[in-house]
Amino acid sequence: MKKFGKVAVTAMALALLAGCSSGNGKGDKDGGTQATDSDGNKKYTAFMAVPGTEVPDDSRLNNAFAKEFGWRVKVSWLTGQTAKERIGVMVSGGEYPDIVDASDGRSAMIDAGAYVPLEDKLDDYPNLKAILSDIQWEKIKADNDGHIYTIPQFAQKDGTVNTATSYDGEAFWIQKRVLKWANYPEINTVEQYFDLINKYLAENPDTDGQKNIGFEILSDDWRYFCLENPPQFLAGYPNDGAAIVDPDTMEAKVYDKIPEAKEYYKILSEQFEKGTIDPETFTAKYDQYIAKLSSGRVLGMIDQGWNFGSAKDSLVSQGKDELTWVPLDLTLDENVQPQYREAGSLSTQGGIGITTSCKDVDGVLQMWDDMVSEKGMILRNWGEKGVDYEVDDDGMFYRTDEQWANWKDTDYVQKNSVAFGYMPGYRGYLPDGKNTILPSEQISEFRKTLSDIDKEVLDAYKVDNWPQMVRLQDPIQPWFPIYTERNKWTSSDPAGIASQNMQEVKMQWLPKVIMGGPAAYEQNWEDYMTAYDSQIDYKAFEDKLTKEVKRRVEIEKELEAKVDK
Repeated sequence: MKKFGKVAVTAMALALLAGCSSGNGKGDKDGGTQATDSDGNKKYTAFMAVPGTEVPDDSRLNNAFAKEFGWRVKVSWLTGQTAKERIGVMVSGGEYPDIVDASDGRSAMIDAGAYVPLEDKLDDYPNLKAILSDIQWEKIKADNDGHIYTIPQFAQKDGTVNTATSYDGEAFWIQKRVLKWANYPEINTVEQYFDLINKYLAENPDTDGQKNIGFEILSDDWRYFCLENPPQFLAGYPNDGAAIVDPDTMEAKVYDKIPEAKEYYKILSEQFEKGTIDPETFTAKYDQYIAKLSSGRVLGMIDQGWNFGSAKDSLVSQGKDELTWVPLDLTLDENVQPQYREAGSLSTQGGIGITTSCKDVDGVLQMWDDMVSEKGMILRNWGEKGVDYEVDDDGMFYRTDEQWANWKDTDYVQKNSVAFGYMPGYRGYLPDGKNTILPSEQISEFRKTLSDIDKEVLDAYKVDNWPQMVRLQDPIQPWFPIYTERNKWTSSDPAGIASQNMQEVKMQWLPKVIMGGPAAYEQNWEDYMTAYDSQIDYKAFEDKLTKEVKRRVEIEKELEAKVDK
């Protein structure tokens, strides 16, 4: 499963998370001439190959960052194309913004020599260097040449306390109003989940005059992970994405052929025939999916939390919190322990880089260093003292009710925030050791962010925050997540060919076996497996992943020994 930006994509109201800062005079080590604005602030450009919300150049916090640090950065987002298509156009032209998160097009950028290697410069920027541990910096070096081309923005530094109060990972989601209607039942299995949704639908067929939708399965482009990856979770494995890995033998196996896959898709075929699943679910584009969620009539879906944040924010801004969703970590068998919630894993294949078109590489590095300084992290997340937050006599940060209300208003957010959630940052606590990086994770503040229905749900299930609704991955294995290896494969590699064929077969057949109905399910599944076996060299896929699993285990031992010395 692919992960792209768990912060900026999820919530406009969290755009304040995006950090900013600027140059402070250390930015001309390369001798280039960087453009400046009328006030002498350096001007940089950035492109994020994911959908996002643009913020006005003169937003209040953009101006505050420029005044404090002496730079500005214009962030643009993906529209109307896939990431690979947009990056392909850039590569063909050979001209780039100063900063790029290429998402799915990262390998194309690296192959084209479009990123500047960064490993020899990092020691000059101590704040930036400190966001990852020594072992983590070693892990993100490219295997073939040892360069660091991109910096992961969403990794948590080894040993950092996890202070998260929101859940952005994968889950089966269900509306809060449905749980309240049923008096907050315990739901552990897929069968129990659909049973509740169907009972609610029978008595509550519409919302605001529109027919309610029981369940959505997004399957548009790379987001088809919502359709194809649930079997790994249902079988009790964490989100390795490409395969399941036996922790004893360290052998990787495709999860498409395990018993849990056949059982899960049979349940979906039954629910599709009942009309519980949206009949347009396999043809809807991402924006159509978000529009349906934003209408408040979708009772449940399987998805990553970061993937539908704009829909949630839209409902919250309208005061319709009861129509937003709660994460559930379901299995097929109640005796299976789920592992949906990831524990701060490091993705070595994603991240943000500085391009060869940038005239001032060190200026960008200084900008990033400023972003992750204490002053930068406060400004980018809490905002301006006296406007966005206050400080009590004990030095604890807090927001008034009015300030919290402001940052739930999408119009206010756009006019006042920044849009740098894909820039480097970190989670946990500020250097003072008592205030959290994110206002919503401050223990004294979290309850202030909640609506009445939010408090009611958390209290009913006896948890303090949303992540506690979902069981934590345990243990974190040295190979996790193994999907980062698959992302390196080329189209000429047997394993890469198998991976591509696997995607095509699943996208063709899974909708067929679901829409075909229960009566034809056994035959449809048999036909699917025949196509799978005949068109995919999945053994090449499994063997290469197994080899990489074992290599990572050995590398982990070597890195630990190296750092210990």
